[in-house]
Amino acid sequence: VQLQASGGGLVQAGGSLRLSCVLSGRTFSSYAMGWFRQVPGREREFVAAIRRSGIMPYLADSVKGRFTISRDNAKNTVYMQMNSLKPEDTAVYYCAADANFERIVGGSNGIDYWGQGTQVTVSS
Repeated sequence: VQLQASGGGLVQAGGSLRLSCVLSGRTFSSYAMGWFRQVPGREREFVAAIRRSGIMPYLADSVKGRFTISRDNAKNTVYMQMNSLKPEDTAVYYCAADANFERIVGGSNGIDYWGQGTQVTVSS
């Protein structure tokens, strides 16, 4: 399985970015998908997760109202739209895939597959 994340970059505070992550090598619709982020020296932090069906996504409190997660099973892709970005959103963002939605929501331990990370930098 490969997860290829893209869409990161440098943006000013208040701006927007859309991250994408393509899964290959397995049946995409068999996996719940999620996004995590990590700042150097800190633990990886859960950001958002979406079920295999795409219904009832779950987001961390720190991003609710600003980020949305969606998926296109026909394109084997999960997206995260990030609006009203803040400097504290600066991190490396990782996509994740797991057959178990609760495992993604519960944190990063034991998740099946990870992408390589994409850097998001928000300037003030």
